[in-house]
Parts: sequence; structure tokens; C-alpha cells
Amino acid sequence: MGSKGAAVELEAGGRTVRLSSPDKVFFPDGGGTSGKGYTKLDLANYFLAVGDGIVRALRDRPTTLERYPDGVTGESFYQKRAAKNLPDWIPTATITFPSGRTADEMCPTEIAAVVWAAQYGTLTFHPWPVRRADPDRPDELRIDLDPQPGTGYADAVHAARELRAVLHEFGGLRGWPKTSGGRGLHVFVPIEPRWTFTEVRRAAIACGRELERRMPQSVTTAWWKEERGERIFVDFNQTARDRTIASAYSVRARPNAPVSAPLTWNELGDALPRDFDIVSMPKRYAEVGDVHADMDAERHSLDALLELADRDEKDRGLGDLPYPPEYPKMPGEPKRVQPSRARHED
Repeated sequence: MGSKGAAVELEAGGRTVRLSSPDKVFFPDGGGTSGKGYTKLDLANYFLAVGDGIVRALRDRPTTLERYPDGVTGESFYQKRAAKNLPDWIPTATITFPSGRTADEMCPTEIAAVVWAAQYGTLTFHPWPVRRADPDRPDELRIDLDPQPGTGYADAVHAARELRAVLHEFGGLRGWPKTSGGRGLHVFVPIEPRWTFTEVRRAAIACGRELERRMPQSVTTAWWKEERGERIFVDFNQTARDRTIASAYSVRARPNAPVSAPLTWNELGDALPRDFDIVSMPKRYAEVGDVHADMDAERHSLDALLELADRDEKDRGLGDLPYPPEYPKMPGEPKRVQPSRARHED
């Protein structure tokens, strides 16, 4: 993995953060300052270059860290609980898991917290859709457009354009698109923190079903993979409690260190996920800044989407959809049995 080198100290927003083994290669695909791949120092410098943007995406949010201590070729894990050595200047919040257990998670408020996490091999930050002041009331509706086998990014773009119209029609909602860092797209809608996780998930399901009605050959809300076909899956369970989505500017554990890139709607048709990595994004950021900088300026209501959910249930007989298998059984939830198995059992 290359020599580790002597520790360095980085200035990050007025704090000094120590980076050990700065020459440790995290992405062994060539390039980077070492010529042998992108190093821990390259990673930290990337986060410094997009500092205001990633802090905007994480600020005051309980955040799970996706860590690769030995780089992308080594083992990885998700760290949900705040580390024992968390600096006292990084705040935490107590979050409650679906099981009822609780944990304290770090809540970044400054770029030094991001660099501190990078020191321990964090590539991807997974913030909850809540703020630490009110960890049970989401302030973002997050729509995950997930390409299934046989589909790709272009199909997600096609779905996102229609999703934009759906959001506008149901409450004048404004969505903010970003690449996932892979083949998919995420659209975030800032909302008033008035609703529970269950209600926000219900709104996401209603939004997905409306999109599915408009694009039945291209979009699906089918939870079971055997029913999805070659369509874009609206992953409504990404809005369930303790499910998170990679933040804007997070680095993904794939070759060439791609990043989750905030986009404008006008860019959607031309931009490609491969355009954005830890080398190209700082250049873009220096030119245009954080194109989602004003995301929190206006917060929206979910009333219209929840009314749509009520109509779906009353007029179309469309109730809740299955939760992930590790969740406790929820009121009104259908059986968690894949359809082919259920037919066989009948």
C-alpha cells in the first residue's frame, strides 16, 4: 500500500488536525500525489477543498461513518456510535434505532470534524435526515432513484425529470438532485420538521407511486427484487428510521474515488457520475462553489403528499409497503414474504 510517512498537521477551519500515515494509499488505481494511487492525505485535502459544501450537507446531523482503515481493498465497516476518542469540540446527538436502543452519534459542525474522520479512514458520510436539536423529526425528504439490472444512470435521469414535476405538483416542492457516486440519483427536499419518520416514509411511498403511475414501464416501487424488472426502483425504505444516504461530496469506495456530486436541474442531462471524483470536484468547486448552498433557505410542507397517500389508501386500496427485514413489525405493514414464496406456501 506504499510507505506511510511521518504524520502531518493540517489546518482546518482554525483547528489543527493531525493526520498519521498520510502516504497510506486508499485507492490503488494510480494517480494522486504519490503516483501509486490516492492517499489519505489526498482524501483529507479533497475534503478541505470542498469544506463549506460537505459541512453544509452534514451540519448538526447525526452521522454514521463508513470507514476503510486500510483503503478500499481492505475491510470496511459502518461506525454508528461516536468513538471514545471523539474530540470534545465535535458535538453528538442521541439517536434511537428501530429496536428502541439508543446511541450517541457525532454531528459535524465544521470542516475539522470531517478531516478528523478522514484520519480514521472515513470515505463516506451517512447523515440522518434530522438535526441534533430534534432527532425524531426529519427535515429532509430523500428520494433514492436506484437503477436495477438492465437500467443505468440515463434511466435514473429520465425518472428524476418526471419526479421534479411530481414534487412541484404536490405542494410546490423543490428537489435538489445529486449523483449517488454510482449509477443512481438522489433528490433531497428540505421540509419542515413537523412529521415523524413513519409519516415522511409514507410521503415518499406516495411520491414513488405517483411517479410509477406516470412511468409504469420505467419506474417501480416494488420492494421485492423479483418484481422490479428492468426499471428504476424508488427506494422508499431509505426514509425509514436509521436508513441513511451518502451525503453530498462524500467519497465512494469505487475505482478512481468518485464522489456524490450536487447538481443543478439544468446540468442533469449532461453530467455523468464519472465526471466527479476527488480530483475533478475541487476544480468544479473552485469554479462554481456549492450549487446546493441555498438548499436550506426554503422548507416545504408534506401535506399534499400525505393527502395523496390517504387517497391512494382510500380509493386505490394501496396501504403500507414492507419494511426492511431487521425492523420490528409495523402497524398496517403487509407480510414480509416475497411473492413467489407466498404463492408456493399457499
